Amino acid sequence: MKFKSIDLFSPYILVAIIVIYTALAAIAYQEHLRNLQWISTTTWIYVLMGTLFFIAGVFAPKFLYNHSEKLKSLLSSPGVTEKNSEPWYNKIRVMLDERVVLAAVLIGILLQIINLYLLGGIPILSGYLKFKATTDLWRFAYPIFLPAITILLAKYPRKWYYLLFIIGLGVFAINGYRTTTMAILISGFITLYYTRKMKTSHILIAILLIGLVGVAAGYIAVMSIQWQQWSLNPLQLVAYRAGFTMMVFDKIVHMAGATGGDLFQQALSTGHPRVTVSQVVLNYPVSGSTPTTSITSTIFGPAVLDFGFYAMIIQMFVIGAVLRIIYASQIKANGALTAFYAIVLTHTMIWVETGPTDSVVYLFYLLALVAVVLYATQLMKNPSTS
Repeated sequence: MKFKSIDLFSPYILVAIIVIYTALAAIAYQEHLRNLQWISTTTWIYVLMGTLFFIAGVFAPKFLYNHSEKLKSLLSSPGVTEKNSEPWYNKIRVMLDERVVLAAVLIGILLQIINLYLLGGIPILSGYLKFKATTDLWRFAYPIFLPAITILLAKYPRKWYYLLFIIGLGVFAINGYRTTTMAILISGFITLYYTRKMKTSHILIAILLIGLVGVAAGYIAVMSIQWQQWSLNPLQLVAYRAGFTMMVFDKIVHMAGATGGDLFQQALSTGHPRVTVSQVVLNYPVSGSTPTTSITSTIFGPAVLDFGFYAMIIQMFVIGAVLRIIYASQIKANGALTAFYAIVLTHTMIWVETGPTDSVVYLFYLLALVAVVLYATQLMKNPSTS
């Protein structure tokens, strides 16, 4: 099988990410990095079951498609164009006009620059500033910038838009959060992967560079935390973070249901679910002389801590099914749907470590699903195209 014939970023990529992440954790346990010990067999079974139900979720829409002539007819139609779409649909598509999207990109970058100015320093170089960097301004800037820049790259391939992408990546990377940096970088790459004819060598080089940026960003961010001392090299730190996060999940497995839905409620509001994880699971203090610690617990952790094993497998099945639906839609529609798919897939891959505890990611999922529903509605309303 040729490399180009493989779709690297189908929803099944999440399985590969889970395997890689657990392998890194195993290396940390084998080397006893910072005295990490092997987690229980039960926890490995939880990971396996969660992954299997994710695969089942990805497969489910395909199974329905194969057994539904109506769906086959719908998805084999030519698609929605300006000529055959409803007037209200065309009005919504005005929001994707190049000038509108470009303005959104510039607004997002400007808001983040103002945010950095008001912070009075560079958060990536200071743990204290990093703790304060996720402000209300950032909460507006990031959800505006990321969809806008990916849509711009997907629909309007002008060379100077790549410069805007780099500028935006830089001003958000300064915030000090590795997840934000990687989300922008990977979303942009996946968008280009589907909308440009990239050479195999360019794809491999891009993946290598993204990996190096991820390692470097994580190392710089950790080393800037003044109240922590680290003696690990960058590669050891990557393995240790995976091992530590899996260790947190191991503890969660043995106290399933302890938070009774509190993490999910906080994730959909302005709460701090990762801080709650640190307090409930690791008994970290509520307050003190240093900023409150935020702890990740893998993609499986929050659901188990809130409701137990069955909540985890339902969550993984739903994530798999939703990703598959958005994926199938973007393959047919391309453009803005490709940008939305790139965003939700990227954040879901990041969830493998951090867990689904970010309200902004739920917003991205919602936007992607709304786009899918609107597109499907137009397909069904045009018999001539189906």
